Amino acid sequence: FAPLIQYLQTAGCSMYNWVYRYNQLAIELGYEIRVGRFPFRANGKALALGETEGMVKVIFDAKYGELLGAHIIGPEATELIAEFGVVKTLEGTAFEIAKTVHAHPTLSETLMEASADSLKEAIHI
Repeated sequence: FAPLIQYLQTAGCSMYNWVYRYNQLAIELGYEIRVGRFPFRANGKALALGETEGMVKVIFDAKYGELLGAHIIGPEATELIAEFGVVKTLEGTAFEIAKTVHAHPTLSETLMEASADSLKEAIHI
């Protein structure tokens, strides 16, 4: 599948939506999925910036852990999405994202936490 890329700018809030397969499409294609979410309001850097609206949502194949899709709605979404691009290119998994060290305090921790949430291992929510 080719990635669907959509960028919207609304009322001072950026939304970058990058998905290989939405939940429903993945299910229709026969995938069993795991979904993880993490809100920016629970992230130290977002709190320090005063940019706490939004969240990261990740969709993984339950069988192999492969990244199927991701949504980032919030601060610096266009900067953060590159990590998921690398993970997808390298056929990375939820486990690998969750166990990769992410500096603190950074917005990129939200990607790690959302991935950990899909494994029922999120620390900060």
